[in-house]
Amino acid sequence: AYNNGIENRDKAWQLEAQAASSADPDARARLERRAQKEYEKAIRAFRSATQSDPGMYQAFSSLGYALRKTGNYEESLAAYNQALQLEPGYAEAIEYRAEAYLGLHRLDEVKDAYMRLFREDRERADELMVAMQRWIDEQRTDPQGIDGEVLEEFSVWVEERLAVAGNTAVLHRESNRAW
Repeated sequence: AYNNGIENRDKAWQLEAQAASSADPDARARLERRAQKEYEKAIRAFRSATQSDPGMYQAFSSLGYALRKTGNYEESLAAYNQALQLEPGYAEAIEYRAEAYLGLHRLDEVKDAYMRLFREDRERADELMVAMQRWIDEQRTDPQGIDGEVLEEFSVWVEERLAVAGNTAVLHRESNRAW
């Protein structure tokens, strides 16, 4: 069931990539709808996997991902939380859960997740940084109920973290060196 879910998720990714590169709005919309259907299939498969093996944290995290991609943020948080209860340091779930928090405008939790990832998994922290920047750009275009002052404050925080990450990147690379 887990592998079937991964296949559905991968098909959704391919369809999203095709949609993003399509110049035809109708074709883009069709591809996006097909991607959503693949995510829904993935949700069913991942749910089955979590029922078959309630200790499979990867299946819970993947379930959270598919739920988040269909806009079901609250349920995705529950799945990510279950994954993290089973495997507290699972960086993928920490990062993706933070993206769900972005969808819910829960910015303090996003900040906490970023800081944890920055200490524990810089690559995932960098991925979350990209997601935060993209979210800020989207909110500036279409605010979707977030206060402009809150958005600006978060934007400043993101820019400060980006500067710190840039200034410490060489230190991070050096920490992996064998002396």
